[in-house]
Order: sequence, then structure tokens, then C-alpha cells
Amino acid sequence: MSGYNKVILIGNLGGDPEMRFTPSGKPVVNFSLAVNDGKDTEWVRVTAWNKTAELCNQYLEKGKSVCVEGRLQTHKWEDQDGQTKYRTEVIANRVVFLGKKDTQEDAEEATVLEIPEQDQIDLEDIPF
Repeated sequence: MSGYNKVILIGNLGGDPEMRFTPSGKPVVNFSLAVNDGKDTEWVRVTAWNKTAELCNQYLEKGKSVCVEGRLQTHKWEDQDGQTKYRTEVIANRVVFLGKKDTQEDAEEATVLEIPEQDQIDLEDIPF
């Protein structure tokens, strides 16, 4: 039986997205996402590619709320001292802009910031 690797997170950006391009010109953006369950805050690194990366870079900023759907990916490497290091991140395939924290004005703004249909997630699909 094969596994299923899917993550859905709702949180706030911990800083502005960092945009870069691969040598072949593919856009990629990284940002940190603070996910709070009421007790603890988990910091998650998120990576988005292509058009999703461009839209995240254009519209997101520190403090904005987003819903991210993607898959977990862990990178393994050795540091200069020969120690094995690991970093797990979410590779986003859908990002929905929710606006800033809990203000009506920003909630209205979120409806303007639409990602193309193939890069969206319907919040009703999230199993709360």
C-alpha cells in the first residue's frame, strides 16, 4: 500500500517571503509560517514554485494569514563538522490568502487576492 503525504496549515507569516530564481529561471519563494494551536507556536518553512511563488511574493508580507496545502519534504546534509543535519519543509501546491489577523477590513481584502483555480484550496475541504 502506498502512503499519502498531505499537509494543510493555517497560520501567519513570520516575515516577508524571500523570492529567488533557479538557474533555469523558475521562480521559487520561501517563507516561515507561525501555526498556533492556542498553547504552542510551531514555525514551519514553506516553499512555493512557479505562479504560486510569484503571487505569494507579490501579495504576502509579515503578519498576513494564509492557508497552505502541500506535502512534507525532508532534506538531509552534512555540515562543515561532518554532523548530519535535517530540515523538513512544506512544499506548497495551494496557498489561499486570508488577510491579516482578525480584522474585517483585511478579511474583505482577502477576497481580492485570488490565486488561479488550480492553486486554490476550498476551506470547506479542511477537516477541522
